[in-house]
Amino acid sequence: MEITPFKDKVWLSSPTMHGDEIKYVQEAYDTNWMSTVGANINEAEKLICKKIGCKDAVALSSGTAALHLAIKLAGERLYGQAKPGHGTLEGRKVFCSDVTFDATVNPVAYEGGEAVYIDTEENTWNMDPKALKKAFEIYPDVKLVVLAHLYGTPGMMDEIVKICRDNNALIVEDAAESLGASYKGKQTGLFGDYSIISFNGNKIITGSAGGMFLTDSVDDANKVRKWSTQAREDAPWYQHEEIGYNYRMSNVIAGVIRGQIPYLEEHIAQKKAIYMRYKEGLKDLPVKMNPYDDKNSEPNFWLSCIIIDEDAMCRQVRGEKEALYISEPGKSCPTEILEAIAKINAEGRPIWKPMHMQPIYRMHGFITKDGSGRAHSNAYIAEKGMKDVGADIFERGLCLPSDNKMTAEQQDAIIEVIKKCFE
Repeated sequence: MEITPFKDKVWLSSPTMHGDEIKYVQEAYDTNWMSTVGANINEAEKLICKKIGCKDAVALSSGTAALHLAIKLAGERLYGQAKPGHGTLEGRKVFCSDVTFDATVNPVAYEGGEAVYIDTEENTWNMDPKALKKAFEIYPDVKLVVLAHLYGTPGMMDEIVKICRDNNALIVEDAAESLGASYKGKQTGLFGDYSIISFNGNKIITGSAGGMFLTDSVDDANKVRKWSTQAREDAPWYQHEEIGYNYRMSNVIAGVIRGQIPYLEEHIAQKKAIYMRYKEGLKDLPVKMNPYDDKNSEPNFWLSCIIIDEDAMCRQVRGEKEALYISEPGKSCPTEILEAIAKINAEGRPIWKPMHMQPIYRMHGFITKDGSGRAHSNAYIAEKGMKDVGADIFERGLCLPSDNKMTAEQQDAIIEVIKKCFE
């Protein structure tokens, strides 16, 4: 039986507004605080500190801006202030999560550093501690690790933190996707020496844009605030002694975030219900949900994903911008499923393409857990029969429609479409 396309599109993850947001936006308008200062910014920072448990937060224009300043701050702490026109990581290698959005790693390049990608583990789809340990054996001089919590699922933080401490390395924690998630009762955003969150339009709560730098250090917070407002000195005129950036959050956007924060737990509960409904509805198919450590962590379930069993994959080939597949009875692939759900007006997407496979970064180092003392090329990995976990997840996985406004009936229809792909 054909499933009738939805009249209104079911999105991957779109903003869910409640009404309180417009009150604070109107307040910014009525008081004429439309720039990068105002009560909304101050209150949003305070509310996030209370939610997460950090001592200070700096509201910035995006999660990427927050990452840039966190990485710049780490570089300055490790190597000293940069010369004009140079980054604080000039010529330095930095270990980075491999399966993530490129915003996680681009700031390393902004600061003149060279990302070396650490393969993914299969239990949470995050940075593999075994591969990280191997990376420190190969590159013992590296002193900075940038890691992300993929799709709202915390990584294996005990192991990662210990390895970093054993090697005197700092951690920049990208919790952009994981606001509200916790590991052993501790919120993500508290594990890094420097940490960030995002309020991009598709995140668990949103300001349409925006991000925050999180810290327990007043000095670090003040430094980031200064950098984010063009590094203006405390003088009666515009005085500048170092490079600054136009990265501070607007009081208008902060008003939206201020109105969203009280609904974080509600959004997480809705996202978790979606994940569990997919898990139950797809349990008889040769697929698995994106995994998490249910003994130690509680994700925010931002996106629900599946990975197809290896023996249930139909033939699929991907170029740089296009994909082809051959449909086979009892089998499917991410491309076929994404095309099928698109036909009923629902949005999914592929798993993040690993950074070591991206044209801009594929010449960078990439470390697997079974490396034998040097960074390996993709060809070497294939030749030696090693497992590239991130590439495998990208090949067999996909993100399902996870919008918390999706009805149970709409989700059931999506589940039926997925089932038909395996007939």
